[in-house]
Amino acid sequence: MEFNFLPKLPNSNLDDRTFDDLVEESIQRIPRYCPEWTDHNLSDPGITFIEVFAWLTDQMLLRFNQVPRKSYVAFLELLGIRLQPPAPAQTDLTFYLTTDLPEIYTIPTGVEVASLRTENTEAIVFSTDQPLVIGKPHLRHFLTSETTEDTPLSLRDRTTNQWTRQPNGQWGGNEQLLFDETPQINNCFYIVLEPEDPLFGNVLAISFQGAAATPTGINPNRPPRSWEAWDGEQWQSVLLREADDATRGFSFYEIIQQGGNPAQGADVILHLPERFPVTSFTTYRGRWLRCTFNTVERNQPGYNNSPRITGLAVRSIGGTVRASHSTLIYDERLGISDGTPGQTFQLQGAPILARRENEYILVTPPGALPQVWQEVPDFADSNAEDRHYTIDSLTGTVQFGPLIREPDQLRKKTQIRTKIQQPTPEDTQVQIRDTEMLALEHQYGAVPPRGSEIKMVAYRTGGGRQGNVQSGALQFLKAAVPYVASAVNHKVAINGADAQSLEQAVLKAPQILRTRDRAVTNEDFEVLAQRGGAGAVARVRCLPADASVGGGTVRLIVVPQANTDAIAQGDGIAPELFTLQPALCDQVLSYLDERRLLGVQVQLQEADFVGVSVQTEVALEPAYNNPLAQQEIVLKLRVALYRYLNPLTGGIDGKGWQFGRPVYTSDIVALLQQTPGVRYLGAVLLFPIRRQEGTWTRQPSPEGVIDPGTLGLICSWANNRLRSGHVINII
Repeated sequence: MEFNFLPKLPNSNLDDRTFDDLVEESIQRIPRYCPEWTDHNLSDPGITFIEVFAWLTDQMLLRFNQVPRKSYVAFLELLGIRLQPPAPAQTDLTFYLTTDLPEIYTIPTGVEVASLRTENTEAIVFSTDQPLVIGKPHLRHFLTSETTEDTPLSLRDRTTNQWTRQPNGQWGGNEQLLFDETPQINNCFYIVLEPEDPLFGNVLAISFQGAAATPTGINPNRPPRSWEAWDGEQWQSVLLREADDATRGFSFYEIIQQGGNPAQGADVILHLPERFPVTSFTTYRGRWLRCTFNTVERNQPGYNNSPRITGLAVRSIGGTVRASHSTLIYDERLGISDGTPGQTFQLQGAPILARRENEYILVTPPGALPQVWQEVPDFADSNAEDRHYTIDSLTGTVQFGPLIREPDQLRKKTQIRTKIQQPTPEDTQVQIRDTEMLALEHQYGAVPPRGSEIKMVAYRTGGGRQGNVQSGALQFLKAAVPYVASAVNHKVAINGADAQSLEQAVLKAPQILRTRDRAVTNEDFEVLAQRGGAGAVARVRCLPADASVGGGTVRLIVVPQANTDAIAQGDGIAPELFTLQPALCDQVLSYLDERRLLGVQVQLQEADFVGVSVQTEVALEPAYNNPLAQQEIVLKLRVALYRYLNPLTGGIDGKGWQFGRPVYTSDIVALLQQTPGVRYLGAVLLFPIRRQEGTWTRQPSPEGVIDPGTLGLICSWANNRLRSGHVINII
C-alpha cells in the first residue's frame, strides 16, 4: 500500500539482496556444507530447489521492506484517529392531514417515510428528527398598507366594526379591498394570527371568499403577487408553487370558468417557516403573513382593480418537519455479560449514526434494577467504577472497559535481574514479592457483572450519498400514522456523504496533529469546521478579519457536501444543493464552541455562487462523422464542463473551484481541446448567471471573463427554463 500524496522521506533498505544474489550465495555455500555435491548446472534438481527458495526469500524481503495496510491503521489508532462513519442526508418532510382536526395534534419523532423500492434499488428510508406540532390557527387581524416595508408602520385594520367572527372561526361581512382602489405596486395586506397558536412549520390553508363580478385584470396563470412570512429576521417566501393558489391571484378564474360563485371560497396553501415567532409591529401583536403586489413582468398585466373579498378563514392542513436518512432500531439485545474485562458485542445495524440523548445502553444485572451506562470516546479517563463503554460507529462494535497490566518501575526490574543465581531464602521471598509488583493491573471502566443482560435502547443506522434523493422521492409511509393522509419531500435531500476512507484519514492526520483540537488560527477553524461536519462539509474558507463585523468574530464560508452523480449524467449541480441546513449549522457550531478561544464568536455563511453557461462550436475529426459518435462526444464535453465548473470537483486540480478565481475563455478552450476527437473549436461564449432578489437570471450578453468576486465560487447546472445549460454545436 502506497500513499502517493504523502511527502517522501528517505528510508533505509533493510535487505537489498536480489534473486540472483541469493542464488549465487547459496551455490557458494555448497562446498562448505555439502562437499559431495559437485554438479552445479541449471539442470540439476538441487539447483532448482535453490532457485525456488531464493524466489520465496526474495518475495519475503520485498514485503519486509514495506509497511502493510494494517500497520497504517495501527499508527492512526495510536494518534487517536478514527474513520468517520457516513453522514446522513437531510431534508424536510411535509405531512398532510386527512381532515381539519378540532384541536392541536402532534406527530411523534421517528416517523419513517421511504422512497419507491424497485428490482434493482432498495428503498431509501428517512425518519423525522423531532416531533411535529400541528396547531389550530385563529385570525386576529386583517390589515392593509400602501407600501411594503420590512417593519410595517402605517397599517389599516379592515376587520374592526366591519367583519364579525362566526362560531366556526371564519371572519366575514362587508366587501373588503385587498389593495388600494387603484392598485399600485408594493400595495400589500397582512394576516396576523393569534400568538398562542403553535404554528411552527405548519401548512396553512387560507380560504378567501370573493365578491361576485369583480374582475382584477391580471393574467390568472401568472399573478403579480407574492406571499411571505416574518421569521423574526426577514420576510420569507411561503408559497411553494403557483398551483397552491386556487384563487389564481384572487381572480377566482377557475371557479368562474366552471360556473361557480367566488363566494364559495378558494384556498391558498402556505408552508410556514420553521421559525415563525410572535412579533409586535406598531400596536398589533401576533404571527405575521403578508401578500404584496409585485413588480409586473414584461408583457404581463397588473391589477387594474383591487380584488374584493367578503370572508376569510384559516386552518392547518399539515406541517413540515426536519428528517434525516436513518432507520430507527429500538431495544436490540446485545447479549449476556461473561464478567470478563474488555468484552465486545456487535450491533446488527452498521454503520451507526451519532447517538442522541435517548440512545444508550442499558445493563440489567441479575436480580437488580437496570443501569444506564454512558458512552465515551475512549477509556483514557475512566476509572474502575465508571459505567462507560465505546461504540465504533463504522463497524457497530460495542466494547466495555479493558484490563491493562502495567509494569512497575525499571529500578525494580533491574534489582530482580541482578539477583544471584543461587539466592538465599530471604532473597527468594523478596524476588517473589517484587515479581508480583511487576504486574500491576488497572481497570479502565467498569465491567458488567457476570450474567447481566446488555441491551441497546435505541440507535440509528443509515447515511451515505445514496440518501441525497430528489424532491418528491419520499412518499411512502412505513407505518400508518393517525390522521395523516400522505407525506412528501418538496426539497431535495442534501449533505449525505459516504464513510471516510483510509486514504482520506491519512491525508487528514497532519491537520489533526497541527490543530491539536484547538481553534486558534484561520487554518484551525477551517480544519475543525470540516471535521465537525462529520463528512457533511466539503469545503470551508475562513474569511479575513473585518472591522465592520467587530473584533473577536470569525466568519466561515461553508460548502456542504452534495451528490456528484448528476455531473456524470450531464446535469451539473444546482446552487440550491449547497444550501446550509439549520441542523448542519448547529452541528458545526456546537463542535467549534468546545474548541474556540474564550470570547470568540463564530458565524457560518453560504458562498456567493455565480453560474456559468458555455456556448461553443466544435469541429470533429473525420473518423467521428457518425451521429452516435457525435452525440457521445457532445455528452463528454458537457460532462467535462459541469465537472470543471463546480465547487466540489472543479478547478485545475479537480478538488473544487478556487474561491474568488475568475473564469476565462482560455480555460474553456484548454479544457475542451483535451477531448479525443475534437479537431478545433469555434467561438467560445461565456454567459454569467447571477442571483438577483432571490431569482437566478441569465445575462443575455456574453462576457470574456466572469469574476465571482473575492469570495465567490463558480458553478454550472442545467435548467431549461433558465437556459443555464451548456450549448455545444457540431460544425
